[in-house]
Amino acid sequence: MLSERQQQILRLVIDAYLESGKPVGSAAIADRADVEWGPSTVRAELAALESEGLLTHPHTSAGRMPTESGYRFYADALLAAGAPVKRSEGPGLIDLTRMRREIEEALRETASALSRMTDLLAVATAPPPSSAHVRRVEVLLLQPNAVMIVVIASNGAVTKRVFNFERQVDLGLVEWASSFLNERLSGLALGARMTGDRLDDPELGPAERSFLEEISEAFKGLTDQAADDLYVEGAARLLSIEHAADLPHADALMRALERRANLLRVLRSAVDERSTFVWIGGENPAPELRTVSVVGANYGLGYRNLGTVGVIGPTRMDYATAIDSVRDAAGELSRFFETVYER
Repeated sequence: MLSERQQQILRLVIDAYLESGKPVGSAAIADRADVEWGPSTVRAELAALESEGLLTHPHTSAGRMPTESGYRFYADALLAAGAPVKRSEGPGLIDLTRMRREIEEALRETASALSRMTDLLAVATAPPPSSAHVRRVEVLLLQPNAVMIVVIASNGAVTKRVFNFERQVDLGLVEWASSFLNERLSGLALGARMTGDRLDDPELGPAERSFLEEISEAFKGLTDQAADDLYVEGAARLLSIEHAADLPHADALMRALERRANLLRVLRSAVDERSTFVWIGGENPAPELRTVSVVGANYGLGYRNLGTVGVIGPTRMDYATAIDSVRDAAGELSRFFETVYER
């Protein structure tokens, strides 16, 4: 258990290191106007913090710099603060009120704004399709022998399929199919198996049964036809010269980004985390991310989380701004989805 003085000195060292990127000496702490302890006391506490594994130094005469454990202590203190802790100058809060029901646009704009706010790589995961259900099915006669099937989900997602027939399609059959499909499929989870049982009815005539069989492909793989699951913005920012010294293994991170399915799985594993979470270096579940830090927050409907938004950057990042920003983003997305999802 760290004393109050040790906690304060540790925070001062990490703040200074995050600001400069250079090891922090005892004099830099002792000479501060808001520090009441002398150089010898500060040196002793720095040595104690190093023995606890919270600080380290590159060589004997150098100052101290935080370890991953030190960053963890620092991040936990910020998370415990709860309310916004710091606001750097730059773009303001994310505003999705103009997005209405365009989920893809809202997620993409959130990731883009979050990257600008933090100067880091930003990611956002879409809600899994299984979290939504079929709201309405429309069967439209486009041409005498062409029919469009439109499936509208409760989360606003829309999938469309056009089917061309060798024969002219009867308009009455189209109108019947629209009514029948809505009766049978409305409320069905998108992730559920669209089995033939759902559309099977022994009282169907040959014409109706044949028509349903020909358009059945429209209801297969709805989860695969949904909007992109992962939105990534700001790779160029993260790989800029400003971050180069803090990202010695950027190639591993790029491999993680290329394997979108793996990154998506890792981020979705965080859906049960508390609202805001921080993974530092080796804490990351994916080996490719163990040289960076991830700050994320879950968004949802209050009674369940739907997805995750976050930033990825070097372990030497502005954690206060990152935590504050992802909290803002998650809150805005939660409000947005309250207007999109049907309870």
